[in-house]
Amino acid sequence: MSAVNEKKVAALEAVKYIKDGMTVGLGTGSTAFFMIEAIGEMVRNGLEIKAVATSYETEKLAKKLGINVITLAEAKRLDVTIDGADEVDGQFQLIKGGGGALLREKIVAHNSDFNIIIADSSKQVSRLGKFKLPIETIPFATQLIIKELEEMNLHPVQRMRGTDDYKTDENNDIVDVDIWNTDVKLTDLEHQLKNIPGIVETGLFLTSTDLVIIGKGAQAILEKK
Repeated sequence: MSAVNEKKVAALEAVKYIKDGMTVGLGTGSTAFFMIEAIGEMVRNGLEIKAVATSYETEKLAKKLGINVITLAEAKRLDVTIDGADEVDGQFQLIKGGGGALLREKIVAHNSDFNIIIADSSKQVSRLGKFKLPIETIPFATQLIIKELEEMNLHPVQRMRGTDDYKTDENNDIVDVDIWNTDVKLTDLEHQLKNIPGIVETGLFLTSTDLVIIGKGAQAILEKK
């Protein structure tokens, strides 16, 4: 089965966790797209929920489908968040941010009681790092941060959109780095990166995930902590 179909299989399994009256975090990306579409259909069939979007793109789609979108401040706390990942390992550690929404995704995950990650089988890895790690940076500091990351042997590359610098929803930059050959523990690497002034957030999601749903062929494989 194709990756697209596996994404849909995982998404349809995940939305079973959504019940009337919940406040739900809506992720960003190609797998989350199927989840949002499924929730839109559930809303048309009578489901009543409130939702917090992790990006402008997600918010636009959710509203188009009739989902009641509120702010995180209005929600205060979320019952469940469903989001995708660029990589997920056997310890429920993730790399996220390929779609540029890592900052809001991490904030929403932090404020959720239960976090579900949905993905196709290609996203399952034994070790994180073949996918480049996104880092969100303040534009004022980006070039100096790149030099510091080069000294750490992380081979940083500023993300572009055509000939322009890629900008996040918060108008920050994204720098993608290569962590595959680093021998630093992921928790230590996260700490080192976050200690560099001007780095707002990284795409390492190391402790927030409660349930992973992987689409494998026509089946949804559930993996719990």
